[in-house]
Amino acid sequence: MASTQLHASLGRIKGERRLYTWAAAIAIAVVFFGFSRTYYLKGAFGTPELSTLKHIHGVLMTAWFVLFLTQVRLVATQRIAVHRQLGLLGVVLAAALVFVGTQLGIASARSGMSPIPSVPPLVFLVMPMGEVVIFTTLFTSAVLLRRRSPWHKRLMVLASLAMLTPAVARLPFDFVRSGGPLAFFALTDLVILSCIAVDTARNRRLHPAFAIGFVVVVVGQLGRLALSQTPAWNAFARWLVA
Repeated sequence: MASTQLHASLGRIKGERRLYTWAAAIAIAVVFFGFSRTYYLKGAFGTPELSTLKHIHGVLMTAWFVLFLTQVRLVATQRIAVHRQLGLLGVVLAAALVFVGTQLGIASARSGMSPIPSVPPLVFLVMPMGEVVIFTTLFTSAVLLRRRSPWHKRLMVLASLAMLTPAVARLPFDFVRSGGPLAFFALTDLVILSCIAVDTARNRRLHPAFAIGFVVVVVGQLGRLALSQTPAWNAFARWLVA
């Protein structure tokens, strides 16, 4: 009996490691495909030059998802010591992402730019600001719970996958562009829910970290849409870009 339970437990662990590897690989693919025209392959598409701030943000975001995949593989190959050492780099990188992402969102709104022509810049500013809040919440929770591995790894996956919305919004499909923010969020959530569904099926239960974390993501998404239409947000956004 004990041997059977051990075998089943090892099987679930291996399955989780494969799942997180696939999640990280899919995230990188979405980011690359979404930003290929405007960043990674911009020379081939002749898109406008980018500001220094956008280049810095692109480098940091790329580094984050590469680190995400690297950390997943380090755990999968049981190199935990190296994983923990790189975790310190992850904290620094996360802080830089939050700072630069905030500054880029404000700078874009200040210049009158909005990725969605029909959405005013000050209204759209709620999108990057909300993303920063969600990422910070999930990442900080993951760090605080780093000694509770089942919680830590799931919250870190959620923090990373929740950042896919800007890349999803730039996918070159008409149904994505015409769908607006709701479509962007829905496709991001589809990736997240796929990961949660596989994890739940393997472990035969929904882990609380995924349940709570996903609620945070959805509340943050719908909250941004509701908040963007209020006078309070308009006043706050004007204060930010002043």
